[in-house]
Amino acid sequence: MLASARKERIIASMETRFKLLLPLLLLLLTLPAALQAQLTFTTNNGTVTITGYVGSVTNLTIPSTINVGSIFQPDYLPVTTIGDSAFQEYSDLASVTIPNSVTSIGEGAFDMCMSMSSLTIGDGVTNIDDLAFSGCTRLNSVTIPNSVISIGEMAFSACGLTNVTIPNSVTNIGASAFSGCCSLISATIGSNVISIGPDAFSCCLSLIVITVDTNNLLYSSLAGVLFDKSQTTLVECPGGKAGSYTIPGGVTSIGDGAFANCTSLTNVTIPDSVTTIGFDAFFECYGLTNITIPSSVTSIGFDAFANCYTLTAITVDTNNLLYSSLAGVLFDKSTNTLIEYPGGKAGSGYTIPGSVTSIAYAAFWNCTGLNTVTIPNSVTSIGDSAFWLCTGLNTVTIPNSVTSIGAAAFESCSSLTSITIPNSVTNIGDYAFEGCTSMTGVFFQGNAPNLALDVFNCDSNPTVYYLPGSTGWGPTFDGLQTAPWLLPNPLILINNSSFGVNANRFGFIISWATNISVMVEACTNLANQIWSPVSTNTLTNGSSYFTDPRWTNYTRRYYRLRSP
Repeated sequence: MLASARKERIIASMETRFKLLLPLLLLLLTLPAALQAQLTFTTNNGTVTITGYVGSVTNLTIPSTINVGSIFQPDYLPVTTIGDSAFQEYSDLASVTIPNSVTSIGEGAFDMCMSMSSLTIGDGVTNIDDLAFSGCTRLNSVTIPNSVISIGEMAFSACGLTNVTIPNSVTNIGASAFSGCCSLISATIGSNVISIGPDAFSCCLSLIVITVDTNNLLYSSLAGVLFDKSQTTLVECPGGKAGSYTIPGGVTSIGDGAFANCTSLTNVTIPDSVTTIGFDAFFECYGLTNITIPSSVTSIGFDAFANCYTLTAITVDTNNLLYSSLAGVLFDKSTNTLIEYPGGKAGSGYTIPGSVTSIAYAAFWNCTGLNTVTIPNSVTSIGDSAFWLCTGLNTVTIPNSVTSIGAAAFESCSSLTSITIPNSVTNIGDYAFEGCTSMTGVFFQGNAPNLALDVFNCDSNPTVYYLPGSTGWGPTFDGLQTAPWLLPNPLILINNSSFGVNANRFGFIISWATNISVMVEACTNLANQIWSPVSTNTLTNGSSYFTDPRWTNYTRRYYRLRSP
């Protein structure tokens, strides 16, 4: 009897304790459920991918498992992936802990989380994708675990990192992976890295030293500069390197962007061993005042010295077989192609030599001090981006020899008020005159040329003027209003399908934006000029077609126009 009563008291006591503990148990179950409710996710093959977050906590610990069932019938699956853009631009996030269950951090997963100052990456992560932590400006320290194999393009770009150690597990570092980390002082690269993308540490203006593990089979470092293992290719000079630097003898190649944004370098000596200077090799070396290219160089990439604002001269050894320089400007050996005009060259005007037939890609890019450029009649093509961002350029004459104007050739020439397109031009590339915000008139001397995309985009709505009698014009051209070009005198349209012999008669179009009459006179000897009237033509809508039925009676005949 006593035992039975004691048992009942124990049961009653347990029921009472359960009732008291039940709210606490429910609370404990609710806490992870509440966080889970703020995470959006998908499931695939028994795993969870976090796709988004709608919560408000500043210190976030991502759970290693998520219940895809219910409180009473739980079904916990491991969180293995932080999906693309899952936490992108989440501005309140101050700290993040990623569990060991996660193997992949997706593209842009924490991009622009600008308040994040603390990050713990779990030991299971193998891939950090493109832009994963880009723009996390307050993130000044991160430990990349030994599990990571690949760091994607721009993965940590524009972060606040001060030091970076790439563990031995990493094999690939993507392009611009740490670019724009302005506080970065040192970077250490592990032994198993076999691929470092272009500009991996570009715009790291405080970076003094890049160190490579001596056991790395493909890369090495010397005096803080990154080279390939044999030290024949200079891969990247740290952006904080200042003063003068002499490239070691034996280096044959200066890689793409190798010295890009080394703003404190004032002088670089290139040895006779170098044969290749890569694309953007010295891009935005603001402190560089001069450079000498040795006779050994056989290849210079586009924009090799672009945006070097204080570079006054590019000098080429006279024994170089492929390149030359005239007055500090870089040309090919024959001076047929103008390759690069130094951004700091003195003077507001420049006359291109008469031997030049081609202006290369970005040849005058961002030469803001140039006001006038004279292009000779020898030039046939103006390359892409040739005068891009020449914001001081207000006068340029395109000669009648030019047949094509490249994409973005005069883009953002904000001081250019007008441009005359000769009748020889048949093609104008994409954005060729985009952003010419002072442009009021575009004058065409021939038929309407072929236009690519948005040639006059973002201009100040200039008027397109055409010569009466030329073809291809309507009320608008590339979205701009058109109007007849009012010239002081009539002229003969030469580059026109109607010019020359047609139906056994020599003829041409007389153009003048007026409807008055024009007399055509002819002579046979310019040394002893005797001009005789041939015809009087009344212009209709500014033009008239003239023919000379007696042209075969003369060995040669010259024509001129005048008012009757």
